Amino acid sequence: MEIHDPNLHLKLMEMCDCYLGTDYAATIQKVADAPSADIQEDALRYLALALLLTLTEEARQLSLKRKNDKITVTIKHEAEKIALRPPARAVFNKIISIMRAILHLEEDKGGMPLTLGLKNDQIEVQVKVERTADKETLKVKFPELG
Repeated sequence: MEIHDPNLHLKLMEMCDCYLGTDYAATIQKVADAPSADIQEDALRYLALALLLTLTEEARQLSLKRKNDKITVTIKHEAEKIALRPPARAVFNKIISIMRAILHLEEDKGGMPLTLGLKNDQIEVQVKVERTADKETLKVKFPELG
């Protein structure tokens, strides 16, 4: 069972604020390529950058998937997908764990809305997580902007 940390949601939003206005694509690649000793910090950083990049690209969905030992991360527009450098397995596992803790989801499959405060604004996204014996996914759907 996950231990609930009420500060994870706040830490995620602070990480988003910290990286607002940076080159998300380049920074996420650095985070994926050079993990630090702090897996939770890396997971929050990677997730924040992926969320900001998806938002900036005006994409509809961010997907993080693990099937067996292969991890993929994609940003999906209406007709195209952008593949991102995936995080290390330990960082991926921590990202899933963090999102499950924020949303209080212990079941194998579930979802709910999540509000992210970004500076003086906020956005509500729909988060879904799913776990089977050989696969785990995290999908974040963004509202249509504009």
